Amino acid sequence: MISANLLALFYLISGVLFILALRGLSSPETSRQGNLFGIIGMIIAVCVTIVSVGNFSTGFLYLLILLLLGGSIGAFIAFKIPMTAMPELVAGFHSLVGLAAVFVAISAFLNPEIFNLGFPGNIKIVSLIEMSLGAAIGAITFTGSIIAFLKLRGIMSGSPITFTAQHYLNLTLGLILVGLIFYLCKTQFDTWFWTIIVISFLLGVLLIIPIGGADMPVVISMLNSYSGWAAAGIGFTLENTALIITGALVGSSGAILSYIMCKGMNRSFFNVILGGWGATDQSSLSKSKEQKPVKSGNADDAAFLMKNASSVIIVPGYGMAVAQAQHALREMVDVLKKNGVKVTYAIHPVAGRMPGHMNVLLAEANVPYDEVFELEEINNDFANCDVAYVIGANDVTNPVAKTDPQSPIYGMPILDVEKSKSVLFVKRSLSPGYAGIDNDLFYRDNTLMLFSDAKKMTEDIIKSL
Repeated sequence: MISANLLALFYLISGVLFILALRGLSSPETSRQGNLFGIIGMIIAVCVTIVSVGNFSTGFLYLLILLLLGGSIGAFIAFKIPMTAMPELVAGFHSLVGLAAVFVAISAFLNPEIFNLGFPGNIKIVSLIEMSLGAAIGAITFTGSIIAFLKLRGIMSGSPITFTAQHYLNLTLGLILVGLIFYLCKTQFDTWFWTIIVISFLLGVLLIIPIGGADMPVVISMLNSYSGWAAAGIGFTLENTALIITGALVGSSGAILSYIMCKGMNRSFFNVILGGWGATDQSSLSKSKEQKPVKSGNADDAAFLMKNASSVIIVPGYGMAVAQAQHALREMVDVLKKNGVKVTYAIHPVAGRMPGHMNVLLAEANVPYDEVFELEEINNDFANCDVAYVIGANDVTNPVAKTDPQSPIYGMPILDVEKSKSVLFVKRSLSPGYAGIDNDLFYRDNTLMLFSDAKKMTEDIIKSL
């Protein structure tokens, strides 16, 4: 049995390592080191928690078996999952964190004496508040993450699903939860506890269903925050310092990231929390498309334009992720550099399906970090750019975000690729992006559509170069 002082010291060390991990993950150049700090911190926290139990009975063997089983499944999934499916994988993992919080809260409520919280019917008030909040946030995270997973996977439509007074219903359910937690603390009537969990499961669904596809990166970030707060709440119930620190770090960092993304996209942070952000009148999305002229070309045309350009800006999007074209893209850029062409990459904050999606893909292809720029850093360069090579980035390049107040993405800062002298847009068809709206950039005079798989088109351009 490890002493309380030594236990606190090890938990403090793991907490410091988690903070260093977050600091390292804030930059691509230090992300590997950050990951290493996080792994070491988690190993210390798990090992110390196991040792602190001090009961090497049959139950301990069950714990080890379950740890090995869960770790093996997680490792197998992580190795096998393609990068394009990473957003739904993250959503799936968030759901498991939420469900774990619910299970721990239920165990603590049914067996409070084991957790030193009192006895059934006479649980400490503070403990009731902690486990109720942990269970509620965990349940919301679980069902919300399931809906996000289904939308990202394409099993459920990515379009917003709305009904009258949805915001008011969500707010009402939230107030009911607060009231139920109050009455649970006052009466310790177990029906209130189960009702809290059921309503929280329902609220998780209602919060995420009305959110549109283009907003999924913020949803993933927000669910990440929810899972952290659920873990922190349960950490207080278990009196586990490492869990409290980890949950608080995840919860606060996820909330801060969500706020930054909302601010960068000109959206309301509170709308994200209450659900329904991205919910728009579907009639605006279902208008019949006007037939407009489109200029299309081939790999030879694209190679000619880029070879004779002095500067090229690459704009990667989800199409690059689907085609796994990042390695071919890097090869094409290397050829252009040998021809004296200046090449840079422009990354929109919500390109792809989750924050940092494109950065991870480019890092996988060993793209130099100093060639990759965020929207604010590079947006003014498009006006002086000869060629913008857009590889599947649809909604984040759509000019209607600046011109059409009825558009669901109106007010969202976009990459100003339309200001380039020539735009090469690689896409399989003229189908709309994940937001479900037509891209006005397709029909501009300076746009040449390259209808093909992103990887195949890029490889053909390399041959032409």
